[in-house]
Amino acid sequence: MTERPVMELAGTIRHDGDGGVLDDLDTVRGARRWLQQQPDVLAAVTGEPVLDEELREAVVDVRRAVRALFARVVSPAPPSPADAHRLLPVDEAMRLLNAAAAREPVAPQLHWPAEGPPTTGLLSAEGDPGVRLVAALARDAVDFLSGPQREHLRACRAPRCVRYFVKSHGRQEWCKPSCGNRARVARHYERARATGSPRIRPSGPPSTGR
Repeated sequence: MTERPVMELAGTIRHDGDGGVLDDLDTVRGARRWLQQQPDVLAAVTGEPVLDEELREAVVDVRRAVRALFARVVSPAPPSPADAHRLLPVDEAMRLLNAAAAREPVAPQLHWPAEGPPTTGLLSAEGDPGVRLVAALARDAVDFLSGPQREHLRACRAPRCVRYFVKSHGRQEWCKPSCGNRARVARHYERARATGSPRIRPSGPPSTGR
């Protein structure tokens, strides 16, 4: 199942599979590649934006705000270790996110077919797809942070993982099964070391963090 845009955006900072952290938005080329993999975002924008350095920086600013506010949501538990040392202050993150959402003037529109229930959409007065992109990402973040899914947001605590995720069931501790496996192996290794048992090295291919 495709994650909502705000989670996809936060997930552009991820484990590289070799003990480090990758940033999918670190370059214009990388940002373009990421955007091409987000059909839901592009559908909301109505027209593919020209992703240049200025637009890349605007999207990164939204991500910085999102990840700072995600850290607030999961507190007092630790935030993702990828950027815990350089998070924006909460007030600045909210100001940045609200300003990005306000860049696109929109009005709600009612759609009511002859058969079926009514639905709503947004009518945009903005002609620049790049502005619409930034605003759409920010609006989804605002919707998420003010909605019920916020209560289920967690930072994955598996070794080396830096992802945030939304719990899908009450016992979920990790963002994906491979992280759960890695965490259980690490715990077993630590117990064996503490008791002096033969050490068992973690096996299997490295995680990609995706």
